[in-house]
Amino acid sequence: MIERIKTADMTRAEWLEERRKSVGGSEIGAILGLNPYAGPFSVWANKTGKVPDAEPNEAMRQGSDLEDYVARRFSERTGLRVERVNYLLRNTEYPHLHANIDRRIIGERAGLECKTASALNTSRFAGGEFPASYYCQCAAYLAVTGLPRWYLAVLIMGKAFKIYQLTTERDAKVPEWCESSVYVSPEEFAGIRDAVADFWRYVETGTEPPADGIESTGEVLAALYPESNGECVDLFGCEDLFCRYIEARSQLQEAERAVDEYGNQIKQRLGEYEAGSCGKYAATWKTQSRRSLDVRALQAEHPEIDMTPFYKASTFRRFNVKEI
Repeated sequence: MIERIKTADMTRAEWLEERRKSVGGSEIGAILGLNPYAGPFSVWANKTGKVPDAEPNEAMRQGSDLEDYVARRFSERTGLRVERVNYLLRNTEYPHLHANIDRRIIGERAGLECKTASALNTSRFAGGEFPASYYCQCAAYLAVTGLPRWYLAVLIMGKAFKIYQLTTERDAKVPEWCESSVYVSPEEFAGIRDAVADFWRYVETGTEPPADGIESTGEVLAALYPESNGECVDLFGCEDLFCRYIEARSQLQEAERAVDEYGNQIKQRLGEYEAGSCGKYAATWKTQSRRSLDVRALQAEHPEIDMTPFYKASTFRRFNVKEI
């Protein structure tokens, strides 16, 4: 059974509070480790209220503002009419998952997800491909709504407009305006349901999920534990983790030295030239200038000026691992 929660009259705070009660389609890629910008830890921190909801950044604002435009472009290219769905949807078969869909296709059992992407990501949409996190989101919407078809319309800023189809029909026809069509199997729906259920146990128990290497995880940890207490704890059972960290750091340092070595050899061959090429490769070593304020010189020249108000103080925790 599908539950429909009206969102048209909700404030942003009310909408965010309702979203915390389950995992949204846009968060599936994160809890599956398929989103380069967010992971299970940051989603967990949001659902448990450990960190405040982030304010919309520029990319999010543009995506929201351009949603109508993407929907209009979709209708223009396909001839299909669409309408808003001012409801947050939950399905009893997927109790910890919700769908907040962009559009419903009028006269067809299908939905539409509208996306905007940077021109720098054009290669991710080549050959009928699109990001895995987009796939997860649309597959989640198919699961929650029970509809057999979902369209994904993507505006690649200043470069292209592409449409993809995801369907539960194995032999579905591919419209001529689609870049590609992907079959979503019942096994994948079961996988989504199980992954969300496993993740939600962390939320229900307030237990932190394992940390990963995504940048947002480090930001959440810094927000959760902003200050140290001056005490020492016995990290019993973590010897293998320490060994792996030190080994990975050593490999990183070796890789950085190799990058510097090969880069210096290319610079050596460039010499005074600004650019050079070899086969499919190209390198530039351009002259650039940068101006900065020499505070010490300014104070020496004008000791009467109190520079204290112009210094910005910040508190952070420095992380270091060593053998003892």
